[in-house]
Amino acid sequence: MPLSTTPLADLDRTSGPWPGETRRVGELELYVRRTVGGGAGGADGAVVSPVSPADQSATVVYVHGLGGSSTNWTDLGALLAGHASGHALDLPGFGFSEPIDGFPFSLAAHAGVLADYLSEHTDAPVHLVGNSMGGAISMLVAAHRPELVRTLTLVSPAVPDLRPDPRRLSDPRLALAYLPVLGKRARRQLAAMTPRQRAEQVIRLCFADPSAFPAHRFDELVEEHGARVAYDWAERAMSRSTLEIFRTWFTRGTGSLWSVAPRIGAPTLVVWGTQDRVISVRRAPRTARLIPRARLLVLPRTGHVAQMERPTTVARAMLGMWESVEAGHW
Repeated sequence: MPLSTTPLADLDRTSGPWPGETRRVGELELYVRRTVGGGAGGADGAVVSPVSPADQSATVVYVHGLGGSSTNWTDLGALLAGHASGHALDLPGFGFSEPIDGFPFSLAAHAGVLADYLSEHTDAPVHLVGNSMGGAISMLVAAHRPELVRTLTLVSPAVPDLRPDPRRLSDPRLALAYLPVLGKRARRQLAAMTPRQRAEQVIRLCFADPSAFPAHRFDELVEEHGARVAYDWAERAMSRSTLEIFRTWFTRGTGSLWSVAPRIGAPTLVVWGTQDRVISVRRAPRTARLIPRARLLVLPRTGHVAQMERPTTVARAMLGMWESVEAGHW
């Protein structure tokens, strides 16, 4: 997998999240963070590099994973800001996007919202990037709405992993929490955790080296978890989305993600960390093999969120794909 040598924006690990605002999509109000041109300061002190006029037509849209939010893309989006304008969404029920009553939280429902956003708020087709659950959602959009997707980048997508090993998890209760009966006690225990404990749990689960997580980003994560405690829909969104992921894993036939993958026509980059505790790297070769125009990048000493642990490498790989596609070499 060739990495681009084209200069990237400087990586500033001290910057805060990008500026954000709500965007109407059907009956929903989605919270969306945007990279901005002109080197302007963003919200919370975020500064991103300018987008040159020649690059204004390129748009990259970032889709977070289960329990994540638009802040999962701060560094990667800033690195690529000189090459494409960026949109990072909070999916319904996550971050600051409140779901409407009755929202089903299925992967198909999330994909429908994402497709509507791309149609209504971007000059599609876009460079679509998804991590974990966001990767599975992006696969559905790429397969069913190909006119919206210019290229696809999947970072540890939540494809079926039917041989889970609880020892991979930072907290074994996570493996039990969403079982209908047995999970009740685990859910109570997890709900009693403080925002700081929840943030520590997420970092241990998703990072190969939790000590490398920047201290100020940890404070941001604690603040975000603390804010979500006040949302009566947050836990419902997490539990229902989790159950829907499990449901798709046991779906056979045309509803399976393994059946969706061969229908993806967009040039695709699949990125996986060797120390992914959430979705095993064993799923990486099959994922890349089933998608017709996919190439695989496996990163050593990397966990479930390569875009956060190895943002520069992921940015160079993505830019390498974009350049290869433009040159007709992908």
